[in-house]
Amino acid sequence: MTSAPVASVLDLAPVIPVVVLDDAADAVPLARALVAGGLPAIEVTLRTPAAMEAIRAIASEVPDAVVGAGTVITAEAVAGSVKAGARFLVSPGWTEALLTAMRDSGVPFLPGVSTTSEVVALLERGVTEMKFFPAEAAGGTAYLKSLAGPLPGARFCPTGGITAQKAPSYLALPNVGCVGGTWMLPVDALAAKDWDRVESLAREASALREPRRS
Repeated sequence: MTSAPVASVLDLAPVIPVVVLDDAADAVPLARALVAGGLPAIEVTLRTPAAMEAIRAIASEVPDAVVGAGTVITAEAVAGSVKAGARFLVSPGWTEALLTAMRDSGVPFLPGVSTTSEVVALLERGVTEMKFFPAEAAGGTAYLKSLAGPLPGARFCPTGGITAQKAPSYLALPNVGCVGGTWMLPVDALAAKDWDRVESLAREASALREPRRS
């Protein structure tokens, strides 16, 4: 791919849509709707057989999108995702083998964490940007707020159970760069291929901005 490298996934937009696609044919119109709505970073999860082809299609046909692969849990998935055109990687958790594969991939990555020990272990290895998952089940904003003092070097993309109503509270935290979510991708809109509605919801999500902090 000739696309410029991504410096930080956390700074691309306030929200990263987490996309699950059963039909790769929907990938391009969906990505175009999200980009038009102001959400260029798109995480396509490797939960369906269509995922790799969807990543390939978005990378090839939607130049303004920054497509990434989510639910990356093996070295093989890392290699396949990058080959398909993924410009960032997201995992729900991490192991030494997976972390090594993601480091060696040449693209930015967000390893998943849900405990303080996992955060410290990644900081020891020089990793400062992480996915906090499952965000709501793992303690939500209260948990992340408690990490900001002792671990100021860590920045997070919380994902899991976050809604349009809850997102602003996460984005107000000093250690949160963006959030991941699916609320701009309602099942009925996807089933109806209502890309205008997806674009409208994406525009609302892209308007979420971190407030100034004193």
